Amino acid sequence: MAERERQLSPPFGGVFVPKTTVLDRDAVARAIRRMAHEIIERNEGLQDVCVIGLQTGGVPFASAIARQLRDIEGTEVLIGKLDVAFYRDDINLRPVLPEADTEITFDVDRRIVVLVDDVLFTGRTIRAALDALIDQGRARAVQLAVMVDRGHRELPIRPDFVGKNLPTRRAEVVNATLDGVQLGEMQRGHQ
Repeated sequence: MAERERQLSPPFGGVFVPKTTVLDRDAVARAIRRMAHEIIERNEGLQDVCVIGLQTGGVPFASAIARQLRDIEGTEVLIGKLDVAFYRDDINLRPVLPEADTEITFDVDRRIVVLVDDVLFTGRTIRAALDALIDQGRARAVQLAVMVDRGHRELPIRPDFVGKNLPTRRAEVVNATLDGVQLGEMQRGHQ
């Protein structure tokens, strides 16, 4: 859960309290390197591949994957950022998140777009991302890379590249950053 979502999630603010470290910094780096290799293998190289991180939690992972792709293949891949706040289907059920910039400075038409997010949960954010991406153009293919797949899907969304499958209880919270992946809970902030 990215920081802006954590700040506004019910009960409208809270503090993440970690209980367990699932992956440390080195394990996250290894997972990113593995996912980059899988992206190259699946697409038989990087021709027409671009990487787009979902604001805000997916952006650092998208940058890290793009760096690994460059290091492995010696090729720069196009990278962008996509904000899905106004495409969400729960906009009336929870506070509107502060808008983050969508920065896609290239044409997505006929490209293979690798959408990147930190944690895949219900699938609703990815559904919103697909809607937002369609407004940018018609990609040849869209693939999904996530650092953590925690289950509990509410929509038929499946990632193509996963750093870690992590079965969770619905009430648990997963915090995934480049520094590590932690499992914990939200506690209401003191006001």
